[in-house]
Amino acid sequence: MRVTGNLSYKRNVVFAAVPSVTYHSPMKHLWSSLSVAIFVAQLFAAPLHAADSAALNLARQLNQAFVEVAEKVAPSVVVISVAQKPDFARNQAPQQNPLFEFLPKQFRDQMEEEMRKKKSAPVPQQRRNPVFDRQGSGIVVREDGYILTNRHVVEGADKIKVAFVDGKEFEAELRGIDTQSDIAVIKIKASGLTPAKFADSDKVRVGEFAIAVGTPFRLDYTVTIGHVSAKGRNRIIQDPSMQDQDFVQTDAPINPGNSGGPLVNIEGEVIGINTLIRGIGTGIGFAIPSNFAKDIGLRIIADGKVIRPWLGVDIQGLSENPEYRNLVRGVTDGVVVKEIDPSGPGAKADLKPFDVITAVDGKAVASSQQLRNQVRAKGIGTDVTLDINRNGKNIKVKIKPEAWPDGSEVSSKPAPPAPKQGGTPPPAKKTESQPASVNISKSLGLTVENITPTLAEKFKLKTTVGVVVTAVTPKSSAEARGIKLGDLITEVNQKKIVNVNEFNDAFTDANPKKGVLLNLVQKGGTKLEVLREGGE
Repeated sequence: MRVTGNLSYKRNVVFAAVPSVTYHSPMKHLWSSLSVAIFVAQLFAAPLHAADSAALNLARQLNQAFVEVAEKVAPSVVVISVAQKPDFARNQAPQQNPLFEFLPKQFRDQMEEEMRKKKSAPVPQQRRNPVFDRQGSGIVVREDGYILTNRHVVEGADKIKVAFVDGKEFEAELRGIDTQSDIAVIKIKASGLTPAKFADSDKVRVGEFAIAVGTPFRLDYTVTIGHVSAKGRNRIIQDPSMQDQDFVQTDAPINPGNSGGPLVNIEGEVIGINTLIRGIGTGIGFAIPSNFAKDIGLRIIADGKVIRPWLGVDIQGLSENPEYRNLVRGVTDGVVVKEIDPSGPGAKADLKPFDVITAVDGKAVASSQQLRNQVRAKGIGTDVTLDINRNGKNIKVKIKPEAWPDGSEVSSKPAPPAPKQGGTPPPAKKTESQPASVNISKSLGLTVENITPTLAEKFKLKTTVGVVVTAVTPKSSAEARGIKLGDLITEVNQKKIVNVNEFNDAFTDANPKKGVLLNLVQKGGTKLEVLREGGE
């Protein structure tokens, strides 16, 4: 007997025909029946779809890559729980936290309500059991127990606990914090830990995958995925104490509790430390670049703090200020010297306001943060050569950085003491063609006069070169730029002036709508401001 036939599966899958089988004996009949059964079973056990496309296989590989990254990074990430010191918790207003403005309104309201309750509660005589009411994340940087995190996670801590993904917990002590960068290091008594691998953040490219690992909303070891959205973000936090700012921007979801945890690339290497967000669900988060964070962390591990070299200047990149770009000549990239502290290294060197720094020891700088990074890498007291563009001419200036003083980058120094008896400067020579004062308040809100003995004594001036500000119009460009009575103007659009006549001539050639550049002496220090008609 011969049996032949075709089998087909109605779910759009057609199988090959079963081969013909001839039966010549009972044993052969049994064998043939088994063969048909096995063949049919194999057919129905096969996948229901044709061969997968290359795109689907690629997606599976990418999916596996994300899984491997999470597994690779997890042993180097810790959950940090903090019990604050009672006095710190009671006295630290939420608004004093530079990151307060970045929190959603419901979180700000909650923090303010908790602070009101703490202030109204009786002061405990003795705290028996610490309350761990703050949580963040951290990154293991050394196998002997050093962990990198954010300063705002552990600041004011009375007790710190650290938990690993395998469930192990340790008590930690604070090694040190750096306010300017919001970096901190804590230490646990452990060995054989798995340090995270740090990537070179200078080589990170916008558009790369970015994977955040941390503890958002107390949900331990949460992994979120996005991309690097931008690099070199600075001046994000408007706080004078945080001068050193450089952030990688990402759309990987970052939420409260992620702070201090890693932002990693597809290789599982740390490219940044998650630090802050701009509202929940906005897709705008910021991480401190790995190179920057690692440098600060190593300094804290070594010394317990960061001692920065200081130039004593206030700076801003040409790319950060369109007004400067419109006024500078002969250079397109660089960092403008806005103000010089009278007691700092800049005042001892041949630096002037509106000098454009283009390189530090031959390495080009195009932004204020690049300049800070280069200076931070230099030793205190070691000569540094700055390439300067001054009024279109290229020069070199040597400066010796000093240790960073307490306070802001340009400290507010008191005005110099009044001249001794008999030391009042002589009045400026006056000719019939030279007015005693000039008023440009109509356009820029400023009145200046020649320096007289009376004005010199009143404003404690030590020179007769320049003109003194004797009136500032309210709500004017001059007031908005912080120009005050008694300020001395020594240059207009990089032209030196010694009296009102030269000041008036300089303004005749200036374009107030484009912007007028003033070099000033204020509180003993030199600075520059741009006044523009119709604008701040």
